[in-house]
Amino acid sequence: MGINSVAVVADLGESYGNYTIGDDDALLGLVTASNIACGFHAGDPRVMDTTVKACVERGIELGAHPGYPDLVGFGRRLIEASEEEIRTDVLYQIGALDAFARIHGGKISHVAPHGRMGSIAQTDAKHARAITDAIKAYDPSYIVICQNGLLADESRKRGLEVGYVFLADRGYGEDGMPVSRNTEGALLHDPEEIGRRVVQVVTEGTVRAVTGKVVPLGHDADVVLLHGDHPQVLENGTALRAALEQAGVKATGLQEVLAEKARLATV
Repeated sequence: MGINSVAVVADLGESYGNYTIGDDDALLGLVTASNIACGFHAGDPRVMDTTVKACVERGIELGAHPGYPDLVGFGRRLIEASEEEIRTDVLYQIGALDAFARIHGGKISHVAPHGRMGSIAQTDAKHARAITDAIKAYDPSYIVICQNGLLADESRKRGLEVGYVFLADRGYGEDGMPVSRNTEGALLHDPEEIGRRVVQVVTEGTVRAVTGKVVPLGHDADVVLLHGDHPQVLENGTALRAALEQAGVKATGLQEVLAEKARLATV
């Protein structure tokens, strides 16, 4: 493995109008990077403004978290859309978040497609092309957070850097990918287990699948993700950070992780 650091990211800014989702204030003390909802699956201009400002003040890396225009389904339903619709929807959302980043003196570091849009882009060429075309056109310095699959492939074709993500609070299958949310064990509820799993993934590159079998993850864990709408996200995040510290794994920004990874690759 070689690298002894990892970025810790959470989905933030998912509240909307009078509806509050997650405890962003508490999460900001646990993460080194953010995936901020851009108003389509969650979030609104006021929430985006407040979230970006808080992240910039704390030195937390900014990430755009674009999704389907699906507030009711929280972006977790498949929306039938053309490649052009997906591309322009992603472009629109990145631009919206970037406006708030600029006025608060920050800069977006990465893009992490949300929910169903992000998951289907691992296997669907139309989604993978549309998302990466939008990112490349807007700012080719942005890192694409994803897993193994077509989205990573299309990112590299366009010269975009990839940050491989491990979903800390989700169950994995023997293929090294997250299982469906409808599968038993898909959502983890034991904070200590979550901490142990993350350390195993970062230091050994393996994960215990929902079947109990230990399997290779199939990619580096550059960033570990906490879902902001998980009912135990604060407990999970606290246990995760404690486990990393005990194992001697540094929690830092994604850009620093990837810079160290690139340096080691040349040694």
